[in-house]
Amino acid sequence: MQEILTVITYLVVWLICKEVVGIQSGLVTLVISLGAAVSVYVIFAVRWYEDRKKNDNR
Repeated sequence: MQEILTVITYLVVWLICKEVVGIQSGLVTLVISLGAAVSVYVIFAVRWYEDRKKNDNR
């Protein structure tokens, strides 16, 4: 699930950068979309870790 959301985030941000914002540089678009995808991945990993830690302490 986490990986699927990461890929979807990457594609959506890529399309937003290209079509909506109009960024012509491929490198800038790549950095922005990869940053967003990695951020989503990290956020879900932290939430999973906190949920797991909370459930282990019960």
